[in-house]
Amino acid sequence: MGDIVMASPMLRILRKAYPEAVISWLADPAWIDLLRFNPDLGEVIPWDKDRWKLLWRKGRFVDFMGEVRRFSRDMRSRRFDLVLDAQGLLRSRFLARLSGARERVGFESREPGRFLMTRIIPRGPDSNRMGSEYAHMMRELGIFPSPFIANVVISEKDLAAGRKAIREAGITGPYTTISPFTTRPQKHWVRERWGILAKAIHRDFGIPMVMLGGPGDREESTIIGSHAPGNLFDFTGRLTLAQSGAIVKDSALAIGVDTGLTHLAVAFDRPTVALFGATCPYLHSENNKLLVLYRKLPCSPCKRRPTCEGDFTCMKKIGMEDVIEVARRVLKNG
Repeated sequence: MGDIVMASPMLRILRKAYPEAVISWLADPAWIDLLRFNPDLGEVIPWDKDRWKLLWRKGRFVDFMGEVRRFSRDMRSRRFDLVLDAQGLLRSRFLARLSGARERVGFESREPGRFLMTRIIPRGPDSNRMGSEYAHMMRELGIFPSPFIANVVISEKDLAAGRKAIREAGITGPYTTISPFTTRPQKHWVRERWGILAKAIHRDFGIPMVMLGGPGDREESTIIGSHAPGNLFDFTGRLTLAQSGAIVKDSALAIGVDTGLTHLAVAFDRPTVALFGATCPYLHSENNKLLVLYRKLPCSPCKRRPTCEGDFTCMKKIGMEDVIEVARRVLKNG
């Protein structure tokens, strides 16, 4: 999800450079609602990664190869001229090759499968700006992107559903969203601090807090919510992804860890406080309402290989008062 948000500026840039082109995006079905209503995009092609993985793990190789052949026929029927692999993974290179496109451009990485591409490009000079590698990809194609602004569109239906959920919760004015959940524990902030933060935000700014997340986050959200009864509205697992995005889009303030909903807040130009530690995808963006809290340690960023034996010191070093102070600053900017 975060990759989609950060790569989304390419749509507007490509549409401007090639106004007559058919532009398609291959995506996991879970993320389609972030793409399907974008006017710069011709179509979204779903790729059921989970089904392919299941067939492979169960040893159903005949069925797996049948899926691969069907996918390849479908992609080749579209007669793509160019495929951009914006991930640089073995699987994304494999999918690019199955498309049959004459030109296949992708990022350099440690992953195997370079031979599946016709051109490998670097991710560009080191940059702490959101989406810098995708801007570099555009420059490698001879397109000079400026400005490089996120391009995510939420449907009117989902916007209305998000607003209805807010009204039905009894929230009648501005609110803060928090996005505490990711798939990696090393990216989480200290659990107990979220509830204390909800009380502090209500005390200092007079606005309630809405917690967002997926169905798999329900157990954790219940524990967080128990620390702030009355100040924290728990929407975790109750909404679709697009409806959660709609609530983020209307928020007065967004606070979150390195997760897709936090990146969406930046994309929607909301006053945003991002808490980064084991990962630090960016420090700046085109959104001047973003402030990142990042306590860099000698081991930072460890990404998928933490060395702190579960202490996650980098996230613990982000204190409550740090978040409140930065929230005050972004609200002033916003």
